[in-house]
Amino acid sequence: MLKDVIAPGDVRVAPTRYTPARSPLRIALVAPPWFELPPKGYGGIEAMLFWLVQGLVARGHDVTLIGAGEDHTGARFLPTYAEPPTAKLGQSFPEVIHALTATEYLDELEVDVLHDHTLAGPLLLRGTRIPAIVTSHGPITGELAEYYRMINRYARLVAISEFQRTRAPHLQWAGMVHNAIPVAEYPFQAKKEEFVLFLGRMSAEKSPDLAIKAARAAGREIVVAAKCNEPAEHEYFEQRVRPLLGPDAHWFGEADSKQKKELLAQAHCLVFPIQWDEPFGIVMVEAMACGTPVVALRRGSVPEVVRDGLTGWIRDDPAKLPAAIERAGELDPWRCRSWVADNFDVSGMVSGYEAIFRRALLALPVGGLTPQAGLTESPGQAPAGRVRRSLKVQRA
Repeated sequence: MLKDVIAPGDVRVAPTRYTPARSPLRIALVAPPWFELPPKGYGGIEAMLFWLVQGLVARGHDVTLIGAGEDHTGARFLPTYAEPPTAKLGQSFPEVIHALTATEYLDELEVDVLHDHTLAGPLLLRGTRIPAIVTSHGPITGELAEYYRMINRYARLVAISEFQRTRAPHLQWAGMVHNAIPVAEYPFQAKKEEFVLFLGRMSAEKSPDLAIKAARAAGREIVVAAKCNEPAEHEYFEQRVRPLLGPDAHWFGEADSKQKKELLAQAHCLVFPIQWDEPFGIVMVEAMACGTPVVALRRGSVPEVVRDGLTGWIRDDPAKLPAAIERAGELDPWRCRSWVADNFDVSGMVSGYEAIFRRALLALPVGGLTPQAGLTESPGQAPAGRVRRSLKVQRA
């Protein structure tokens, strides 16, 4: 079924050169508890973390990963749950227990920098004198904006897009690092099939129903592959999506990693009709890496990730999506892949975080961040490039 395919590992995606500039770092990363790394299906944060950990280990850093389930990264692994509590996704207690268990591990570790990707974990960072980096994976709005404002007093925040950072100028950002993928592991296909693809989760924010309507109006079949295992997702599917299924609209279910890559490589285009200001959409990057253009609505980071007229078409009105779907065939698949290789490959993401880690160790301002009490060590307290002391995380 795959024609004109370049298999994962193709040498035409040139890796970024890397030359170690300083001694290796001792890094502790805290992952969310919901999925193993890498995730078998849906899980953009977990996939990004898997690639980040592997990239840091490959560069010689001493990495300790705290997460749930089993390790597949090659780092030192400390589990909080024997199996991820996926069935309880959306509930608060699993993440609270995960954060408390992670803190107990951290009390016994000697690390140079802590990098947290959870929601509850940063609540326990106050009082630590070790540089703490927190990547914000969600929108900085409402109560979440106030939450990040408060933890910003003792942790350095990293944005995952310029859109996200500019929407919260009141925060002292340590920097921005785009999420990324290992481009060489994604198959490239130049000759596309006729169907269009929706890939994501079953929700109003992602709007698979709008994708079906746009594909039908364009006279194209659509494959809907989506995560659908939470009660709200089942409800959305039954009310908004199932009634639209038919001979030209096929329900695939949740795609695993292999299936996802095959669908992305084959599709005429990816339809991304989001209805919220998503700070980053990794599926757009994955599609373009396979040579597949993206047809999307102009929300959130979409204009930052997709180059309109080069790697996809961006529209302001859902009514204009059908015509854009038809025009997807005008775009060069190789340009889509090259755009991702140049801007969203793992090597660049690893370098971005390395720079933030090292600047935090030296207590240097990053992205306008001014050293504050409890936020970083002062330059005179730590030898350049290294902090050697046990991490003792004190509860607030």
